[in-house]
Amino acid sequence: MLPIVAGVLTALCFAISTLASARASRLAGAAPTVAGVMIVGSLLVLPVAVAVSPLPAVPAVPVETLILAALAGAANVGGLLLAYAAYRIGAVGIISTIGSTEGAIAAVLSVLAGQTLAAGSGPALVVVVVGVVLAATSGGHELEDGVAISRAQSLRAAELAACAASLFGLGLFVTGQVSATLPAAWIILAGRLVGVAAVGIPLFLTGRLRFPQAALPFVLVTGFIEVVGFASFSAGARENVALTSVLASTFAPVAAVAAFVLFRERLAPRQIVGIAFVVVGIAVLGVLAAS
Repeated sequence: MLPIVAGVLTALCFAISTLASARASRLAGAAPTVAGVMIVGSLLVLPVAVAVSPLPAVPAVPVETLILAALAGAANVGGLLLAYAAYRIGAVGIISTIGSTEGAIAAVLSVLAGQTLAAGSGPALVVVVVGVVLAATSGGHELEDGVAISRAQSLRAAELAACAASLFGLGLFVTGQVSATLPAAWIILAGRLVGVAAVGIPLFLTGRLRFPQAALPFVLVTGFIEVVGFASFSAGARENVALTSVLASTFAPVAAVAAFVLFRERLAPRQIVGIAFVVVGIAVLGVLAAS
């Protein structure tokens, strides 16, 4: 029961953070939004990490592990910068769907590292790729808040989203390498501290860490709900990572439907088919991993 509850909660959290960050990035820009989200997340996670999950002594945690945790955090921050830039010009439903392939990308990296996927995973990955191609290349004149998105903007947003998904997948893969050594709270905190150091501090020093008043609520919601989502995922993954991952990946269609209702987003029929392909492919991968 815990993986089901955790997976559904994670999907809802990630869907909410997708919608909130899309609004924030359009109002404040990608870099300030990332900085704000990382600052909020750090302030939330740091007390919990120190009080509840103290970091083991350095001899118990190899320096290489700490470096890998920082690398995972850097990959996540880079992915967010690209994803938020994509939200400024593209459709939420498409960008979130492409971003949801991070788990499939992590699986491919695992194979390259020598691991073996469950039988039948190859065709499922092909379905995911076909879905991404359909969703990414079928754009042109989608609507967002009643405003048409040009084909050039749609393709550019898809390119940014694909690069973001690649970085997210790398982050997931590296996180898997350190999860047995570092407490979950410190893994989550590492990414946020990297974001503060790499994005927040430079923006602050150059006087560019500014948010329009309308963007602040969206930044605060994104920073808070992302932490809740990662914590929920960690709780479910400890018992059944495959089932939790499959349910968590449904954030993409949830975000797409919510964008349809809240942002009056309208997609091309082939893009909707592409989203369906991606969801089915990821679900099959999760089921195969669980069997």
